[in-house]
Amino acid sequence: WGTSLMIAIAGWAIVSLWGALIPALVAIAINRLKHHQFPVFARIWIGVTLWCFLEWLWTQSPLWWTALSYTQSPHNSWLLHLGQISGPSLISAVLVTFNALFAEAYLAIAPPQKTLWDGATLSKIFKTPRTKPLSFGAVGLIVLAHFAGAILSFQPLTQDSSDAVKVGIIQGNIPTRVKLFPQGLDRAFKDYLDGYQSLATAGADAVLMPEGAFPIKWSPSEARYKPLISEIQKDKAVAWIGAFMPTGKNHITQSLVTVTPDNQQYSQYDKVKLVPLGEYLPLEDSLGKIISRLTPLSYRMIPGATDQLMETPFGKAIISICYDSAFPQLLRRQTAEGGEFILSVANNDPYSARMMAQHHAQDVMRAIENDRWVARATNTGFSSVITPHGQTEWRSQRNQYETYLSTIQKRQSKTLYVRWGSWLLLIQVITSLIFIVQRQLKSFR
Repeated sequence: WGTSLMIAIAGWAIVSLWGALIPALVAIAINRLKHHQFPVFARIWIGVTLWCFLEWLWTQSPLWWTALSYTQSPHNSWLLHLGQISGPSLISAVLVTFNALFAEAYLAIAPPQKTLWDGATLSKIFKTPRTKPLSFGAVGLIVLAHFAGAILSFQPLTQDSSDAVKVGIIQGNIPTRVKLFPQGLDRAFKDYLDGYQSLATAGADAVLMPEGAFPIKWSPSEARYKPLISEIQKDKAVAWIGAFMPTGKNHITQSLVTVTPDNQQYSQYDKVKLVPLGEYLPLEDSLGKIISRLTPLSYRMIPGATDQLMETPFGKAIISICYDSAFPQLLRRQTAEGGEFILSVANNDPYSARMMAQHHAQDVMRAIENDRWVARATNTGFSSVITPHGQTEWRSQRNQYETYLSTIQKRQSKTLYVRWGSWLLLIQVITSLIFIVQRQLKSFR
């Protein structure tokens, strides 16, 4: 237990430092810009650009979850709608710029160790001539950003019965530590079968089950799966089932499988972003023997391809399996290639209520960015249905068995972000480099 504890502490420290690197690097960069006497607005622009670029760079890594934009989700719907323009980096840019303007105004009136941040300081910032452009600029920016987002959020959602899909959601509420043993697995098959039957009887076109609903290898001919397969063939409702997909000797993927009444495996989607230590071992060849005790799996989980798009009887679906939802580019690509609705599945056991809420907040952002309905099924919470405007139509209770039937709409719209990605970030980077080159040339004269 001592070795395991030290490994866990080391992993915790690495994860924390990885997230803290972004503000640390930006702080160092801004300090250097000030040392080289960059003008205040150029300094702010370059600092904001660096922050947004680092967030984008971190999303290209295997480990990411800490975008500043997530602090506004799910409650600040107006600001979140800026994600439709240029993704989460635009929201982060607004937040960092707002704070940077006030920070520069605060530093301009007196050394921070001599001036407290209180009502008198705030009043002085708004009244002092040299800080007025900074303080009023910050207020103007945040008002303009919310106004632009509000316009987008008030766009009507078209409702067409021909594009409607009745989706049933099952939250099984069977802890992973229970499901990994025979009695827990028997309970999982019984509870999900009962949930499927009740939702199909209620008129569901399809039933969504969470990530790892059955933590065993998918095989329609296997005895455990036969009662569920038989029920699907009888009740005629499509099922989306979370299970392990065998891909070779001792290799599996974390997958969502589409099962139709006339086809035992219509399609599948494999999880792209695996959780380090939980689902795969970083640097496995060199460290695998040391840290393998942290994963209960006896076989190796491998990531799915990044170019997947799952076909369903209702059209193309955009899939997010747990950790995938922290990487917006995965869902954006699927939407750009014709995905019409989002199916998000996760385990979330044994997350706290706060962590469950954070995960739900990520899917709220993905719904807005891609202008798509989201049906979300988790093992222990929070399962939900989210509109393209980020409104949570329904959210389950934590650590309870629940089923829910909702109607979602297929959509074909494409936001600016879906079409062009984080295009404003590219403009930021180019203009920042121009500022830096101009300053360097000026210093050589």
